[in-house]
Amino acid sequence: MPLRKTAIAALATLLVVFANLLSPGPAHASPAVQYTNPLAAQRADPHIFRHTDGYYYFTATVPEYDRIVLRRATTIQGLAGAPETVIWRKHATGEMGAHIWAPEIHFINGKWYVYFAAGRADDVWRIRMYVLESSSANPLTGAWTERGRIVTPWDTFSLDATTFVANGVRYLLWAQQEPGIATNSNLYIARMGANPWTITGTTTRLTIPTLAWETRGFKVAEGPSVLQRNGRLFLTYSASATDANYCLGLLTASASADPLQASSWTKSPDPVFASSAATSQYGPGHNSFTVSEDGQSDILVYHDRNYRDISGDPLNDPNRRTRVQKVYWRADGTPDFGIPVPDGATPVRLMSYDTPGSAIRHYDFRARLDANVTPLADSQFRIVTGLSGSGTVSLESTNFPGYYLRHRNYEAWVQQRDGTSLFNADASFHRRTGLAGSGTVSFESVNFPGYFVRHRAGQVWLERNDGTSAYRNSASFILE
Repeated sequence: MPLRKTAIAALATLLVVFANLLSPGPAHASPAVQYTNPLAAQRADPHIFRHTDGYYYFTATVPEYDRIVLRRATTIQGLAGAPETVIWRKHATGEMGAHIWAPEIHFINGKWYVYFAAGRADDVWRIRMYVLESSSANPLTGAWTERGRIVTPWDTFSLDATTFVANGVRYLLWAQQEPGIATNSNLYIARMGANPWTITGTTTRLTIPTLAWETRGFKVAEGPSVLQRNGRLFLTYSASATDANYCLGLLTASASADPLQASSWTKSPDPVFASSAATSQYGPGHNSFTVSEDGQSDILVYHDRNYRDISGDPLNDPNRRTRVQKVYWRADGTPDFGIPVPDGATPVRLMSYDTPGSAIRHYDFRARLDANVTPLADSQFRIVTGLSGSGTVSLESTNFPGYYLRHRNYEAWVQQRDGTSLFNADASFHRRTGLAGSGTVSFESVNFPGYFVRHRAGQVWLERNDGTSAYRNSASFILE
């Protein structure tokens, strides 16, 4: 009898394992993030640093170019309303007396450091890089010590210092005008010295702006920032003039390669993030990276404007705003930044529960299910208050604002709102706990109760719940 019970228990265990193998598991997607853009008005060159004390620290260029500000909050969205502290002001004379630009805050060896660029009071375009240090636990209330200028091989226009650690070695990245090269700035890297305001050893030039999108208005490569994932180093940088031509380029290196070797890096031939007339976002650039509150998503932090045309020098226009949005990752392990999303709530992707890696997207405005969606924005939707009113939601296209996911003849389409009550109803849903269970969502039609958005044969439909597990799984999605 004991042997029989043991055999039955073993068989039951095998059946459970077999059932788990057959049933769809959760998609390999990081959870959705929810932020509202813009995060901060009139704050350019933004840098957000998440510290081990539970706070996000935010600093940026102010339009007066005369001071360094800092704020903190326990959430990224909380930075929008957090009180701002002036931690340092420009000098009245001499060095660090003008054009206080692009501060970044870092925590290194138990102390806070702010890297920034500044001109002289008597020569405002003599831009060089400088460092502040604070040993206080709270950098908003502590004293700051000037550690002076970062000395590089040439005493020339230099700015946008940042730092990162790879394989236990700390490096400095920056932009500089090199004698003999007819550009405004190129990108350079060096190993950091005995302290966080000196460099040592070889200085390597990583890239020169030569491509058409890097040389509009000015020949610029500046604002470097590093994201390390999937066995690679991804170095973003900003290119061209600071108007609507401003955009992000990308250098990529293997994490095991020597970052001091220019040959370790490969430049992407096209910008990876640029102006979008569709979303009314212009000149995105000078980015940094942080991580979401749950630690599962990389967040792109950048500035842009919500209008294209600027009167006069773009540097005199104060309206660059700080914005944030999620970084997505392609199947090959490379980042996909998509497009600058519209102002307001950040979008999500509806990832299939039973077809991991595939998302609802529009293709010629028909909704379908695809993997490796290109362009990314075809699979991004804002979940907004339903067109039928409170208690419902609608799914607005990211790259076609004003277009919504709606059903028509039981087919799902992305179409422009026409103002009719029929469209409003067809494009409104009740957001339900997913039919497949916890961690998923399902969308039930407002005007066809019991009918849910589901995928079938590669396309998206509105169909009645037939109670089968196949239906439940295909009508359930994971928000990414």
